[in-house]
Amino acid sequence: MSDPVRLSKRVAELVGCSRADAEHYIENGWVRVDGHVVEAPQHPVTDERVELDPDAVLEAPEPATVLLHKPVGFDAIAGHQPAAALVTPDTRWADDPSEVRPLRRHLVRLTPLVPLETQASGLMVLTQDGRVWRRLTEDAAQIEQEYVVEVSGEIAPYGLRRLNHGLRYQGRELAPCKVSWQNEFRLRFALKDVQPGQIPDMCAQVGLQVVAMRRLRIGKVSLAKMPPGQWRYLPVGVRF
Repeated sequence: MSDPVRLSKRVAELVGCSRADAEHYIENGWVRVDGHVVEAPQHPVTDERVELDPDAVLEAPEPATVLLHKPVGFDAIAGHQPAAALVTPDTRWADDPSEVRPLRRHLVRLTPLVPLETQASGLMVLTQDGRVWRRLTEDAAQIEQEYVVEVSGEIAPYGLRRLNHGLRYQGRELAPCKVSWQNEFRLRFALKDVQPGQIPDMCAQVGLQVVAMRRLRIGKVSLAKMPPGQWRYLPVGVRF
């Protein structure tokens, strides 16, 4: 058995490239050791089979954006039970249609965006991409969000009309939005610039109590059929 060497050294010898290029290939997930992708250039190898993917390129991969179905009880932005901890290799949705090549580096330094109440479930966004961060922070007031809200109680007279236009929250008049009944216990909300606690407060103002709330959509991006606690990639080129 030969002495262990760094994987980057073995790749550089195998491909005939510089050590720096070998590290790029490894970190970008193009190198397999005995059939398994290894993303650490310092990984020691001896007599293992080392292979470079024939489609390998040196360009750095796009920063990742992850769409998570946050379950009830997890904190979206900050808290003791962060939803970001659910984003692991094992919880990626098996039916993810994005065709993004998964890398472990995609699952670090993910910034959660667009607040969602702890007791709500639904679509949550985490990103490494500064372009997505700017879109969902600087332009947040222009991006429509869609929720389905299960309620109890008896709605006040003209309550549905008031939900669509005519309520205030935290001292400000709310912009017109779109609220409709899906059935006798469930409302659909489509609104912009929604603040934490706003939807339960709106319902309370017309005599309703929120039993459950789920976010279905942020802008053009929907939750789809992804199960709670699982995530998928936002495909490259898709915009909110």
